[in-house]
Amino acid sequence: MRKVFRMVFRVHSFELLKACIEDILSTIKPGEDDQKKRSYAIQELADSIYSVGALRGATVKPFGSFVSNLYAKSGDLDVSVDLWSSSRIPISKKKKQNALRELRRALQIRGVARSVEFIPNARVPIIQYMSNQFDISCDISINNYPGQIKSRIFYWINTIDERFGDMVLLVKEWAKSQNINDPKNGTLNSYSLCLLVIFCLQNCEPAILPPLKEIYDGNVAEETVFYDEKHVDEICVANISRFLRQNMGQRNQTSLPRLFASFFSQFLGSWDRSSTVISTYMGRFERIQDNPSWLVKPYSLFVEDPFERPDNAARAVGAEELEYIERAFNYMSGRIVGGALDDRDELVSLLCTPSVGSILGGIRANRCTNMPSSCQLYSPVAANQYDMDLFMILT
Repeated sequence: MRKVFRMVFRVHSFELLKACIEDILSTIKPGEDDQKKRSYAIQELADSIYSVGALRGATVKPFGSFVSNLYAKSGDLDVSVDLWSSSRIPISKKKKQNALRELRRALQIRGVARSVEFIPNARVPIIQYMSNQFDISCDISINNYPGQIKSRIFYWINTIDERFGDMVLLVKEWAKSQNINDPKNGTLNSYSLCLLVIFCLQNCEPAILPPLKEIYDGNVAEETVFYDEKHVDEICVANISRFLRQNMGQRNQTSLPRLFASFFSQFLGSWDRSSTVISTYMGRFERIQDNPSWLVKPYSLFVEDPFERPDNAARAVGAEELEYIERAFNYMSGRIVGGALDDRDELVSLLCTPSVGSILGGIRANRCTNMPSSCQLYSPVAANQYDMDLFMILT
């Protein structure tokens, strides 16, 4: 049974939030030089691989936020080292671990990496390191076809509406500032944060994004040996074109600041986290009891992986950490209603990591020095009040 909860928030002017968001995005969005640095870091890795006899013939394929164009300047670089296989049998986890050991040795011998960490027993074995020359954090895995497919699908989702990419960058920056974007310590990984943004944009009116089953209905876990990028592209392009045609003339006109504000209220309410699944595949909340495959293991928070069902993209979240995550969402939502939109300094402290906040402080000082007072963008002037209707659909 579906219940609809209507919450009406009365908030002050969104102009200050809009200006703050614009400055945050201009600070964290990568430029051409950032893209080149990542390309050079990928080539640096490829050169290291060619020096390892056991890895010769392998190809280097970036994936993750770099491929989907959802990365920030400070973001990690995800790379898959694809080993050639003459059969359609996936290579074993042990072989992946051994390949990564060889790669770690090559990176250390060539002196291209620092802070090298090998995590062999992770669900997906990886090497993490910092590139000495380009100062980029890199995560390397072997034959990560699911990651490559998901990244490509996200790339196409990002073409539907530019607000999606901006929302992802803003939410990830906020989550880092609140220390809830760290799966190693029981909080949300970046992939699950992207899915939460998608869910928010699926449940606004009219919807900005469709249920993801309408974009890509395959299960990437079954595509474990060969990744056909052209095939994935063709499916996504055809389905997205259909969605856009069907919704022509019904484009959601909600501003980015209002969408961003609504994101934090989307996941509030009385729904039971332990018995409910956030499903971007269906574009709605689902009950765990309605799908036996979701009952295999209990989780504190279940954000279904729409491309590897029935996996939980938020499986790392613990019970105590979920309470911390909920407090962060509640506090942000409360401050948006309670007056943070009239205080730029508070907005910056809420939305940004200290490194980005320090840059924004410089931007503000520069503007206040060089602009007439009548044109100062960040004067906390009370303006028109708005009614913001936020809808929360619970199953």
